[in-house]
Amino acid sequence: MKLKDKIVIVTGAGGFIGSHLVEKLIDKSAKVKAFVKYNSFNSWGWLDTLDKNILNSIEVITGDIRDSESVRKALKNVDVVFHLAALIGIPYSYYSPASYVETNIKGTLNILEASLDFSIQRVIITSTSEVYGTAKYVPIDENHIKQAQSPYAATKISADYLAQSFYRSFNLPVIIVRPFNTYGPRQSARAVIPTIISQCLFGYKEIRIGSLNPTRDFVYVDDTVEGFIKISQKDEALGQEINICTGVEISINALAEKIINKINPDVKLIEEDLRVRPKNSEVERLLGSNEKLKKITGWIPQINIDQGIDLTIEWFKQNIKYYKPWIYNI
Repeated sequence: MKLKDKIVIVTGAGGFIGSHLVEKLIDKSAKVKAFVKYNSFNSWGWLDTLDKNILNSIEVITGDIRDSESVRKALKNVDVVFHLAALIGIPYSYYSPASYVETNIKGTLNILEASLDFSIQRVIITSTSEVYGTAKYVPIDENHIKQAQSPYAATKISADYLAQSFYRSFNLPVIIVRPFNTYGPRQSARAVIPTIISQCLFGYKEIRIGSLNPTRDFVYVDDTVEGFIKISQKDEALGQEINICTGVEISINALAEKIINKINPDVKLIEEDLRVRPKNSEVERLLGSNEKLKKITGWIPQINIDQGIDLTIEWFKQNIKYYKPWIYNI
């Protein structure tokens, strides 16, 4: 399937990955609808920061993914759905698990039901590497068991299974895309890389983060978005779960030291108890296999961790006003 001239909707379009995906879809000459959560400020999230030419090329729809009628109105006459809208902060899922159920499970069900009713040609559901929990083996392929080590992960596992059921029960053309730890410009403050960079740029002498020992497979946002695009175009991907990852891991401690050395080597790294996940909830190791993605699409990552961190730091220098490093964002 070619995306040129297709009517494509991105849910969660005002968010980190969603806003980058909107830009890439415009580059692919798709006719883009951007679904963002209604708010009284009429804020469109990161879409508000995009070039005016891009904004003039898209149709912004405000609504709520939890409301089935809102979703149905947004998806009418659409060819392709990229469903990214979700609650994603793991610490906040300890405080408000019900909101994650409503958004991540019920919201995904609303997308699936409307897509089925409107005979939408392709439905891309966004998963997360958190569904795997701590690796039982590495690299983690798509056959790895699912382990709900947080309420957030539990709701994403549930959403993935719902999507699979609609593919198997109703032949809805679903693809489950599973990004590992995406980072880059516009990432929310609740993630580790923005947390470290923003504290460094504000001149803090002590950088406070959570557990230092876990490892992650970090993917630069441009590579993640390119993976979404390539996957969406392949018929062989229908009904599949597909990782987007680099196959390279780094510990949070080594990552933090890398960032600190690029900005201010004199600062001290502090593991703060407040930011540490409960022992059984922490995912200790994530290292993914991208063999399936490569086989289906030919995708390979273009930006390594050093290049990506450099690009991210430069963006933060110009946009630090959007962040509040003195607050621990859960």
